[in-house]
Amino acid sequence: MELTFRWYGADDPVRLDYIRQIPGMRGIVSAVYDVPVGESWSRERIRGLKETVEAHGLRLAVIESVPVHEDIKLGLAGRDRYIDNYVATLRNLAAEGIRTVCYNVMPVFDWTRSKLDHVLPDGSTTLIYEDDVIQQMDPASGTLRLPGWDTSYLDGEAGRLFERYRSIGEEQYWENIAYFVQRVMPEAAELGIRMAVHPDDPPWPIFGLPRILGREEQFARYLSLFDHPAHGMCFCTGSLGSDSANDLPQMIRQFGSMGRIHFVHARNVRVTGCRSFQETAHLSSSGSVDMTAVMRALADIGYTGPLRSDHGRMIWGEQGRPGYGLYDRALGAVYLNGIWEAVTKCSEASRASHSAK
Repeated sequence: MELTFRWYGADDPVRLDYIRQIPGMRGIVSAVYDVPVGESWSRERIRGLKETVEAHGLRLAVIESVPVHEDIKLGLAGRDRYIDNYVATLRNLAAEGIRTVCYNVMPVFDWTRSKLDHVLPDGSTTLIYEDDVIQQMDPASGTLRLPGWDTSYLDGEAGRLFERYRSIGEEQYWENIAYFVQRVMPEAAELGIRMAVHPDDPPWPIFGLPRILGREEQFARYLSLFDHPAHGMCFCTGSLGSDSANDLPQMIRQFGSMGRIHFVHARNVRVTGCRSFQETAHLSSSGSVDMTAVMRALADIGYTGPLRSDHGRMIWGEQGRPGYGLYDRALGAVYLNGIWEAVTKCSEASRASHSAK
């Protein structure tokens, strides 16, 4: 397992030289953030990012993410141009030695929360999702902005997108995404790139938009669209763990045995009600996700890919990007690395004992 850390570039208040000081930290997860969605990334921009990371003694391990343009998701006439640009970006990434790309197929926006600074009993603040609050929001108005959403939309464009999605049912959305998968994944396979699709966050439809990747059977269907190891998933314990019906260790063993888990986001959430949850410290006892069981399952499948401690609380007075401060993510990384050392050494000791008999 390669321990990694999300970094948002030169404007990120969390500096690379601080990240390097986290014990066991080896890789960086980042992207080229100022290229418009749908346009291709140049080799020069990719190389510049890579060189910046390497100058701090770290490796650019994962690109997260190369966004999928809305015309592709909507199945509009312009989708082929955007798919061609997507493939061009993958070719440039491969030319610079990048082998893992995370992306998602959520329509209009990325992860969604109802509050970004909920105060926990210990005084730290965290991200929460309350279904009753979300139901009162109107993102189609264009006035709602949350981290994780594509803020590049011009005034009124979000509303127009919602109008277009009203005419698309879930099966039509599956068809549109399948078109993208069947065009892009053969190219990724030829380039030696592992594509890791992120689950929907939260893992259920919201605002009347189709969301298709929140449950085990949905991932099985998605991965069957192109039956090749290059076409895989980012296993996010927070997104998938927000739905108590998901058995995370079982899912890891199922998809991991197929060689289809290429990246792991490890964070904990406490389910607080029907379609409601709050993010917590990474400790198993803090939330609803048994992190030891998750890490044991990853060890059982022989996982050797990148893993990052995902969304952290704001602790010790830190101010910054919600969910992406330094301190709690660093604590989470060290905690996860400790579990990993324990479960892998126990497995090694067990094998040695059996061999000696």
